[in-house]
Amino acid sequence: MRYRLKLATWVVHREPGQPSPRVLSSPQAAALFARDLLRAADDDKEHFWVIYLNSQNRYLLHTLVSTGTQSASLVHPREVLGPALRVGAASLILVHNHPSGDPTPSREDLRLTRQLVDGAQLLDLHLHDHVIIGNGTERWVSLAQRGAL
Repeated sequence: MRYRLKLATWVVHREPGQPSPRVLSSPQAAALFARDLLRAADDDKEHFWVIYLNSQNRYLLHTLVSTGTQSASLVHPREVLGPALRVGAASLILVHNHPSGDPTPSREDLRLTRQLVDGAQLLDLHLHDHVIIGNGTERWVSLAQRGAL
């Protein structure tokens, strides 16, 4: 058997000092961005990303913090908040998926979100939202919309 791997890489350069054109100021915009992230990680595991924003809610950077199992991922506050300080972010959006397809937040999701909101406040960062995407569905949940932040 022979296997062929096709790989393409794009490098996008932005002029220094120019802000990103992508603004993430609503749960819908965050969910749309999260779906793009989920397509790139097409497997049956939980993935936890953080999207870092500047003070005008313009996209700065995103990072994959954790790849877990089918039902959990391990996330530590320093892995989420440390990069925010390094890139000069003013706010962040948390994103993760539920491989089961049900985006209903678990007790652990709510506990972690509360812990990260408290940690972000200590560092003068604002946690805009935590969006949970259901794999294979169009369903998603915004914890900000649910009043869980």
